[in-house]
Amino acid sequence: MRILGVTSAAAALTLGVAGNALACSIRDFSAVASCDSAGKGIITVKDIDPSGKEATVTVYLESNGADERKVGEQKVTGSKDGATVTFSENWAPNAQYRIRVNANGGQVDADISPALTTPGKACVTSQTTAPATTPPASNTPKPSATPSSTATPSESGGTAPAAPGDNSPSPAAGSSNLAETGAGSSTPLIAGIAAGLVVIGGGAVFFGMRRRGASKNN
Repeated sequence: MRILGVTSAAAALTLGVAGNALACSIRDFSAVASCDSAGKGIITVKDIDPSGKEATVTVYLESNGADERKVGEQKVTGSKDGATVTFSENWAPNAQYRIRVNANGGQVDADISPALTTPGKACVTSQTTAPATTPPASNTPKPSATPSSTATPSESGGTAPAAPGDNSPSPAAGSSNLAETGAGSSTPLIAGIAAGLVVIGGGAVFFGMRRRGASKNN
């Protein structure tokens, strides 16, 4: 009986150690940030749980020790050789990400430690912007400047055209000498005044002579 008891205890201990060895653990998970073949950023989480338990992996971008945004969430079934899930993420250099793992019905619910820190150099995408194409130079010669055959008014000897917008009539020929010849607008007035003075003077002389003749008769 004693031998049977010792054997049973040893078997139970062996089965317990084997069960613990096959149990899913947070130590079975790891994460790395890298670039894919197209030069885009990715985060890869690897699960080497030999028990083949399904796990849910959630990735968060960290900022000042807090979650800034959720990158994504995927399920992975571990294997002895390792199973991976990939998250597309245009990560910045030296950025931190928190990877949360929930597996085995909640028996594993923890973060991969330490937190994932991205490399110091960002990915460089292979897609480059095509340079702007310059239109080819035209082979058509530019027309040379030729002098105008139209003669200007000064060259042709003609009268210069009136300034645009001036609708006033041009002065008649010879009107510029009206002041010198006495045919100005003030000449009739002066002539009228002179004629009036002559009439008044003649009347005064006439009445004066009549008065003098009357005095002699008396």
